Amino acid sequence: MQAVRQDPMLGASEVFNSFLRKAQQETQQIPTEEVPLEIYLSKRQKVTVNILTSDQTEDVLEAVASKLDLPDDLAGYFSLFLVREGVDGGLTFVRKLQDFELPYVSVTSLRSLEFHIALRKSYWDTAYDTDVMDNRVGLNLLYTQTVSDIERGWILVNKDQHRQLKSLQEKGSKKEFIRLCQTLKYFGYIQFDPCVTDFPEKGCHAIVSAGNNELNFQVKLPNEQMKEGSFKVTRMRCWRVTSSQVPVANGTASPPPLQQVPVANGTASTSPCSSAQCEVKLELAFEYLMSKDRLQWVTITSPQAIMMSICLQSMVDELMVKKSGGSIKKMLRRRPNGSLHRSESQQAVKSPPLLDSPDPDREQIVKLSTKLSSVSLRGTSDVGGNDFHGNYAFEGIGDDDL
Repeated sequence: MQAVRQDPMLGASEVFNSFLRKAQQETQQIPTEEVPLEIYLSKRQKVTVNILTSDQTEDVLEAVASKLDLPDDLAGYFSLFLVREGVDGGLTFVRKLQDFELPYVSVTSLRSLEFHIALRKSYWDTAYDTDVMDNRVGLNLLYTQTVSDIERGWILVNKDQHRQLKSLQEKGSKKEFIRLCQTLKYFGYIQFDPCVTDFPEKGCHAIVSAGNNELNFQVKLPNEQMKEGSFKVTRMRCWRVTSSQVPVANGTASPPPLQQVPVANGTASTSPCSSAQCEVKLELAFEYLMSKDRLQWVTITSPQAIMMSICLQSMVDELMVKKSGGSIKKMLRRRPNGSLHRSESQQAVKSPPLLDSPDPDREQIVKLSTKLSSVSLRGTSDVGGNDFHGNYAFEGIGDDDL
């Protein structure tokens, strides 16, 4: 199924995608009916839309845009994401919902109140922020997302910058608030949960973030030394996501729900475990041009490997659109029988409360200026015995880097 979905003609086929949509309903035995679905805008805000259980991602996005009074030509700047809420209130981005998915089925089939669907901007180039901020609703959505990213520590803010931001908040200067945040480190990045990488040394614990057409690593070496560096997507020749079954030392472990849900780009199929005491391990590996004529593999072990792959693919897609002179604006397609949700009352996006004082423990991250060195990699060129799906990402991009 993964191989079939990668064929451009078949992947775009309405017949094939209709089959995928019906398969989701039949697998979960969910009949077609109208239901309410909550969509998170930030940690504190959410909207409820009435949809059909058979509505695919774009249908639900259209319903959300209508509920918020977001213009159709701006709705394409946003996407729906499956997220998991931790006990501390933090959000883990599991993956971006694909076009052929049924969001209601995807979130309810996990049978856990930890999982939600969230709305977030889906582009990487901050130049597009201007288009979004020209609209009142778009401005409020981007502002709310930016405040949430600061509060969760994804955007680094020192004390002076925090004072400036709080002053702009009190004045209601949302555009100026966002423009100042655009100058801050990691603005517009998605940060993943702590993971393990083999670069620059095997077994390093790391915080990986995706943004600005790169994967940023904050790495803790075995000797407790901290290093930071970035891998540009324009220097990645290809990448792949692999899955494998690994034994669990104590107790019986079933694969987490987020690892069982297949998506079209960047995932590998997983077979049932032969033993009850096992779990699925996901890895993202990319082949990187460390220097001219020297390609090496870098591997990240993380339950969010699928989400990382989706981020890489969307960065490449955006770069290709820009390279061809196109636009990322995407008008939502109209249903032939009209829109089911246009009669709903519109709901404004409320401004979040003022920022809390920055966490002093986070400020030390700003000081991590040591760059990753080109360390020879060991044993990463092949992941034997695992299923894998590769993305040969692009051609013609990044030649100017060398």
